[in-house]
Amino acid sequence: MSPRLRAALLPVAALTAIVGGLLQPSTGPGVHRSAVWMAGLLVVGTPVVLLTIRGALAAKFSADLVASLAIVAAAILGQPLPGLIVVLMQTGGQALEHYAERRASAAVRALEAGAPRLAHRRVTPESLEDVPVDSIRIGDHLVVLPGELVPCDGQVETGDSHVDASRLTGEPLPTRVGPGAHLMSGSINGEGPLTLLATSLASQSQYALIVALVREAQASKAPLQRAADRAATWFTPMTIALCLATWLLSHNATRLLAVLVVATPCPLILAVPVAVIGGISRAAGRNIVFRDGTAVEQLGQVTVAVFDKTGTLTLGRPAVRAVRAITPFSESDILRLSAAVEQGSGHLLARSVVEAARHSGQPITPALDVVDTPGQGVVGRVAGVEVAVGSNSWIAGRYPGAKTILEAAHGDSSDLRAAVVIDGQAAGIILFADEPRPRLAEFFRTLTNLGITRSIMLSGDRLATAQAVAATAGIQEIHADLMPGEKTAVIQSLQREGARVLMVGDGTNDAPALMQATVGMALAAHGGGISAEAASVVLLADDLGLVVEAIRISQRTIRIARQSIVVGLGLSLIAMGFAAFGHIAPIQGALLQELIDISVILNALRTSLPGANPPRHSPSLPDLATA
Repeated sequence: MSPRLRAALLPVAALTAIVGGLLQPSTGPGVHRSAVWMAGLLVVGTPVVLLTIRGALAAKFSADLVASLAIVAAAILGQPLPGLIVVLMQTGGQALEHYAERRASAAVRALEAGAPRLAHRRVTPESLEDVPVDSIRIGDHLVVLPGELVPCDGQVETGDSHVDASRLTGEPLPTRVGPGAHLMSGSINGEGPLTLLATSLASQSQYALIVALVREAQASKAPLQRAADRAATWFTPMTIALCLATWLLSHNATRLLAVLVVATPCPLILAVPVAVIGGISRAAGRNIVFRDGTAVEQLGQVTVAVFDKTGTLTLGRPAVRAVRAITPFSESDILRLSAAVEQGSGHLLARSVVEAARHSGQPITPALDVVDTPGQGVVGRVAGVEVAVGSNSWIAGRYPGAKTILEAAHGDSSDLRAAVVIDGQAAGIILFADEPRPRLAEFFRTLTNLGITRSIMLSGDRLATAQAVAATAGIQEIHADLMPGEKTAVIQSLQREGARVLMVGDGTNDAPALMQATVGMALAAHGGGISAEAASVVLLADDLGLVVEAIRISQRTIRIARQSIVVGLGLSLIAMGFAAFGHIAPIQGALLQELIDISVILNALRTSLPGANPPRHSPSLPDLATA
């Protein structure tokens, strides 16, 4: 019999035996209720005892031993009803654990149910074949029809459409894509068919990675679980010692049975992993993936937060910083005309120009005869005027006379820029910069309220660039011009000082630092790559606020797990004292312990539900082995 089936059947059988006995007469002719209860105890109690003996032979001692002693004592003393209640309590706790696991697995099931199943592979220019996604090979040419899921990561070859990647990135609006755009598996194609060049196997695509990360997190066993196991190692001998003392002082077997019954805390021990799994499930629903239970515990205890700059504290995409015009052209002329031709380009800088023009209220006139040279520039006609926007080298090749003027207008050659030529005449340049994320100062104030005592920026950029972003965020401590190994060295230095370090990054160069930190957290909304593999927490949406959300979930999970351990064991100890002095009968003790254990497990299940913000900083889980 499988563990899950046994966990489901044994509590049902125990409850049936209890109810069946209550329906029988206590005296008189016929089958007496005590006989029904004793038969039921032998049937359902024997598997529990045998499993405990098997564990003991394998040197696995836990609170199951106390439950088995209570079952055996109930059978020997001819009081089967308390023994049946112990069995119901023991196996019912296991059934609750399996229920909690199924509930916590909802995020995985939802991800797997929504995974791409089929793909249309192009066989010839005129024909397609439907194939399972597992048969896709790198280099295959696939067709994604309107409304379909993108079957694997790939690059758009032909077609123009909007793609909804909200399940993967959290971005609420569909993104316009065209040739050269990279798509992630699990995205939903919009209105137009797309031809896709497969760049990864379906099993290695972003969607499969997300499912694997969640599964890996749920399969882990956290230090919280080990703390509960250690609690059982001292709680069980203490219980046996109290039983011996009760017998030596009273020579009353009924009191001994009552102590054993109220000292059965197996569902309490199960409540700890239930709390962790619930916290992982809650985080998954918020686009936060904990790779293991250890990360859940450690994130709630970090004291120093270290952030990469580009793509983490900044948006990671260039925005128009300034427009420099050359007489007789004005800045508004340059922005308006450039945006008109850039509408026909798929380049990242082109989108930034169009966004800047719209933001400034410039009317964008449709352009004609647009020719886009990927990675170099675009040229077209706007209201009869030829407009070219592109790199200096591309502009110099088309308009040799404009080169010197544009270079003089540019000045600082370190800035990212695009040159603009109107009707063959140098008109000016557009300068770009990576923008800080909005509301950074508020974000860091919130981190302080959650117990982060220091916030540090690490950057490979120039110090002046890093200082500009740090000023916006209110960060005082900056390390710039760093190579990946130097970022790791900074974190090692903090750890030698006793700090528990959170590192947040998004790029491949952040991977060593993410691995070194107490908790590495990767912003992986646009792929993640090796940074997601190196991190113990992965944020699937491009939202820095999820850092705060992850810390809050972690702190709340640890707090609820700690409540489950301390309160549950405390109530059991109090009940054991009353039972030892004869104030609780075995049946009463069994019912009381049932209520204690079930309430503790239900309390642990709260971690999978939305909750109020935790206090400023959750204390670390006590080492119950020495408590």
